[in-house]
Amino acid sequence: MYLKKVGGPRAVTLDDGTILTRADLPPPETRRWVASRKYCVVRAVEAGLLTEAEALDRYALTAEEFGEWRAAVAGHGMTALKVTSLQKFRQPRIEPC
Repeated sequence: MYLKKVGGPRAVTLDDGTILTRADLPPPETRRWVASRKYCVVRAVEAGLLTEAEALDRYALTAEEFGEWRAAVAGHGMTALKVTSLQKFRQPRIEPC
């Protein structure tokens, strides 16, 4: 069995003691983003398994979109990534006069 050469670690241990590997990440061709897949990518970047640039390139995400995912996880956890919960966790926008 041959391992593909990758920059960075192949596995990281998360704060809760679980191990996250590159094999646990969603496939690069993912187009349907459910909360668990978003959360997995955010945790991988925060743990150092992927860089943010690698994640953006691999999953064809914008920096703004990924930033919203990170902010949602930081503020409210995985629940905030669910599309049905978006309105509950979104901050009200105040329009300038």
